[in-house]
Amino acid sequence: MKIDLTDTTASKINKALVKGRRAIGTPAVGMVLTLVIVTDEENAYDALRAANDASREHPSRTLVVIKRVSRSPRDRTKSRLDAEVRVGADAGTGETVVLRLYGEVSDHAQSVVLPLLLPDAPVVVWWSVDAPRDPAGDPLGALGQRRVTDSYAAEKPVHELRSRAESYEPGDTDLAWARITPWRSMLAAALDQIDCEVVSVEVAGEESNPSVELLAMWLADRLHVHVRRAVSAGPGLTQVRLETTGGPITLHRSDGAMATLALPGQPDRAVALKRRETSELLAEELRRLDPDDTYASALRFGVDRLGGIPSATQRADVSARGPESLPVRQKAPESSAESAAPAKASEPALPASPAGDGETGRPTPAQMPPVKKADSP
Repeated sequence: MKIDLTDTTASKINKALVKGRRAIGTPAVGMVLTLVIVTDEENAYDALRAANDASREHPSRTLVVIKRVSRSPRDRTKSRLDAEVRVGADAGTGETVVLRLYGEVSDHAQSVVLPLLLPDAPVVVWWSVDAPRDPAGDPLGALGQRRVTDSYAAEKPVHELRSRAESYEPGDTDLAWARITPWRSMLAAALDQIDCEVVSVEVAGEESNPSVELLAMWLADRLHVHVRRAVSAGPGLTQVRLETTGGPITLHRSDGAMATLALPGQPDRAVALKRRETSELLAEELRRLDPDDTYASALRFGVDRLGGIPSATQRADVSARGPESLPVRQKAPESSAESAAPAKASEPALPASPAGDGETGRPTPAQMPPVKKADSP
């Protein structure tokens, strides 16, 4: 059931929700939380579909906040609130209110959302695109116990991770972190099976994928070893290789669905490691409302403390022209055998990029200081 309201108020929206519940025969409120989605018109459909799918696991009242840009100066001074109320089959297993804000009211979205929150229920705020630099300091973000962003949707994902680290507050999280949950579980289980010490790590994946950076930072933060960040064609994460005193541990995924886990002294095994939909990632984040200390520790480790590696062709070019001729961040070797081969002592080390080099500046492991756990601010 859908109810359209034009130039309305929060009070009329609440009355429409009650009317809709009575019309479908469910007058009681059975939601467990309020999910506030902040998005734009272009991404509203995908965000709402993901929220509806996630509501099968977490029945919630979903408030979609869309700030419409007025074309003329006169329209920008006028305030108007349009709403679309959905209940029943049109809203998954909960209730949905799509709020379109025009004019000056778009600068005070929290005043519109506040009367629509479920009483005595937790609030989760999700920015599907264009997340603020400081989610906890944002007026809408201040309403939530959990604040979910998605660095993958940013124009410069690695820069976005730096901003998240600078402004982190307990309750912040990112869908890029949820994307690597299966990888973290698989790697932790693999290390539990072998009595060894990790010497070094290499993580390969797409160049502008924040999940690859987060996995590398998590490994460096937890294992206290140098982690080299290599670049591959994807999709997403493709390989993690742990050099240990008992032999290499490799988790390789080339097709985005099935991965191969190789442990020393054991036959290779195929494991399911499918890339998940946004609805699955969102449902995972809604399962916990307490601060994620592991995410905070990995985020604060710092993306700039990861090392880069050169390919064989680029190392030969460095030998011919000198190390100053190449950038620090390099492509991963094509074959796993080549990527596993350690650099020879005669090969020149790449110089660290100067400060402010953006996403491309990476020191080599030889130039990096000893790895210690990042201190919390």
